[in-house]
Amino acid sequence: MAARWWRGKPRVALRRTDLLLSKVRRKIGARPARPAMPIDYLQKILTAKVYDVAVESPLDEAVTLSRRLRNRVLLKREDEQSVFSFKLRGAYNKMAHLSVAERAKGVIAASAGNHAQGVALAAQRLSCVATIVMPVTTPNIKIAAVEARGAKVVLHGDSYSDAYDEAQRLQAKTGATFVHPYDDPDVIAGQGTIGMEILRQCQGPLDAIFVAVGGGGLISGIASYVKRVRPAVKVIGVQPVDSDAMTRSIAAGRRVRLSHVGLFADGVAVKQVGRETFRIARELVDEMITVDTDATCAAIKDVFEDTRSILEPAGALAVAGIKAWCETHRGEGRTYVAIACGANMNFDRLRFVAERAELGEAREAIFAVTIPERPGSFRAFCALLGKRSVTEFNYRYADATKAHLFVGVEVAGRKATAELLALFHKHGIEAYDLSDNEMAKLHVRHLVGGHAPAAEHELLYRFEFPERPGALLRFLDSMSAGWNISLFHYRNHGADYGRVLVGMQVPPTDKADFRRFLDRLGYTYVDESANPAYRMFLAS
Repeated sequence: MAARWWRGKPRVALRRTDLLLSKVRRKIGARPARPAMPIDYLQKILTAKVYDVAVESPLDEAVTLSRRLRNRVLLKREDEQSVFSFKLRGAYNKMAHLSVAERAKGVIAASAGNHAQGVALAAQRLSCVATIVMPVTTPNIKIAAVEARGAKVVLHGDSYSDAYDEAQRLQAKTGATFVHPYDDPDVIAGQGTIGMEILRQCQGPLDAIFVAVGGGGLISGIASYVKRVRPAVKVIGVQPVDSDAMTRSIAAGRRVRLSHVGLFADGVAVKQVGRETFRIARELVDEMITVDTDATCAAIKDVFEDTRSILEPAGALAVAGIKAWCETHRGEGRTYVAIACGANMNFDRLRFVAERAELGEAREAIFAVTIPERPGSFRAFCALLGKRSVTEFNYRYADATKAHLFVGVEVAGRKATAELLALFHKHGIEAYDLSDNEMAKLHVRHLVGGHAPAAEHELLYRFEFPERPGALLRFLDSMSAGWNISLFHYRNHGADYGRVLVGMQVPPTDKADFRRFLDRLGYTYVDESANPAYRMFLAS
């Protein structure tokens, strides 16, 4: 009966309720409830307090890249801030708006790098105690940079999520103010000053601004300003293909939580975007683009060639996005801005970046090729390549009739790769393009010739795990003593995580136990047993 009554007389009932509440409020002196006012981000950005610590970073033209893309590419050089990242803007603006009493209790944050340095610098300038919770996988260079600014570092967990949970626990215990890396209006407004500077520095034609996206604070701030002042300028977000939480969330119309994220571009490795940043991005961002690791490495090289500066992977995402956009839209004479948002690169990661940059530029193609195992066949194959430069050639005798080659060739783009593959097929040569095959590029190229005829019931898996003391030993200790390791390849790429390729001889009767082992282990894994690169070069 109650439900039917509300459906039959809702307006009358609500009016009566409102009148009663008004009478009660008048008697007790309470003010009528008012709906929350929307945040005026334009005003917050115009009044943001960032320039005590930040500089108005230059907007430089990338001359070489512009010429190649036939569009004008401008780099907003946030890598030239004192902490080599834009993050100090939002952190300082948040902390500068705290009351004296709030600052006296200190601040706390969770971060794997750039946000931590921004909070530490802000605390140093504002004479405030800061505690930063960082994952134990954080490189020493970043820990040392935070400690050098006087902040206390607490190492906890393998991921940002673990560090965040610990920071929340400490915040509740101490009463310190939590400085969120992206989902806070003051942080968003601080980052939005970048958009204000861009429009002031670029008075002429401007078609689009490309922004790296992790949790969404940077793009939310920039879009909030740009869309109020010059709404015709597109704001386009760029994410890694394996850390695309915002891209998926906008497509789904709700915040999507990723089960895991890629760690190469660690500055944007966020499993779930913020509530406020999602609300803003959904309303104001024009488009989202995803790029792979090779494209990111190529973008790092592009910026280096124009500026002699080395961006971190997240810092180069916007440049990779512009290149992808130009390849898709084929326009010329446009003006694009890329936010070079960070340069906290670990030196030992450069080896991996240099190795993959050529693939990202499509200047190198990798092929798996089968030719007859007889005298003269290799010479004939090289003659077919003509004057093309061979960048890599791996081979080991394994079969009396067929020779399997792992070949790298210098090419002039993806079209040239397709033409070369067609040429092989035209001459009756079995060949596969492995240029986009992650396992081939990471592992197989270093293991060619590893056929093992006696490795029965072999399964091949690729794993990723946090690079911390004891991680590899834990991996090995977790394996059943009854499963023989028939292949093992581990290579440290200067990242915060390890990559392992493992062949294991698992009898069919142990398949269920093996599946339970994988789930219990808790590491990201990919079954590569059917990968053609494995079947050709490594399988029994």
